[in-house]
Amino acid sequence: MYSPWVRLLLRHPWRGLFACAVVISAAAVTQTASATSTTPAAHHRAAGAGRTIIEGGTGGMSPLPVTTTVAFHATGNEGDFECLALAPPTPAGAGSGTFTTNAMYVTGPVTSMRVDGDTALLHGVATVTGLGAGQHREFTATISGGGPGTTVVLTVSGLTFHEILVDGHFSIG
Repeated sequence: MYSPWVRLLLRHPWRGLFACAVVISAAAVTQTASATSTTPAAHHRAAGAGRTIIEGGTGGMSPLPVTTTVAFHATGNEGDFECLALAPPTPAGAGSGTFTTNAMYVTGPVTSMRVDGDTALLHGVATVTGLGAGQHREFTATISGGGPGTTVVLTVSGLTFHEILVDGHFSIG
């Protein structure tokens, strides 16, 4: 009438509970292992472009606003990073709202990338013009994924710039 397994469980119900506990534990371990596994760096990708504003502008007692155009792409340990910073030619009056003065340009290859959730940390070596000018300048860019309101922190030539994305989108994954 009953299969041998059902008869065994009816005679010894604790064995059935034990078997269920083993199955549930195995499922939990499998789920935890898949949730904490990491994808090799070669499979990560970061890309985006947009317009940002630098927090605090030029700094100092009379800061000038600074906008940037940021564009990047990286897969694994390859890619490129571009950042052009523009400031107004005058602090007040006519022209103070036009961003036409090239304050800084950072351009170079991405040589390594680390992704943690929706944040990418790009490392590379750039050519820098304007502020912090020079060849072979190491840079790091910490980029949060998303649209307007997300951030970029660029460190190059001993300077650190905190930027807020105003227009565009950064994809990290």
